[in-house]
Amino acid sequence: MKKILVASAYFLPLLAFAQDETVGGLIPLIRNLINTLTPIVVALALLYFFWGLARFILASGNEVEKDKGKDMMLYGIIALFVMVSVWGIVGLLGDTLGIEQGGSIDAPRVNIN
Repeated sequence: MKKILVASAYFLPLLAFAQDETVGGLIPLIRNLINTLTPIVVALALLYFFWGLARFILASGNEVEKDKGKDMMLYGIIALFVMVSVWGIVGLLGDTLGIEQGGSIDAPRVNIN
């Protein structure tokens, strides 16, 4: 029971958007959130790669630390590859299907009177 209360309290701020009579108010908010978080996540992956590179270079005599640095660089490259690939696939699908990238979305409206 306690877990359900904690989980519901986590999603409680989403109820603040319930006062908006349309779904159209939530869609731009989600789009802005994704547009803000995407460069941050890419920068974090790049920073992780460079942290692994520095760890590899600074561990000149320690093979265990070198291996950890190699692993960090590998995971950083994989994360960057996945993010850029998904970004490219979404762009390709948008161009193929004729969907305008970065355009506005007209969500259906529900009038409550």
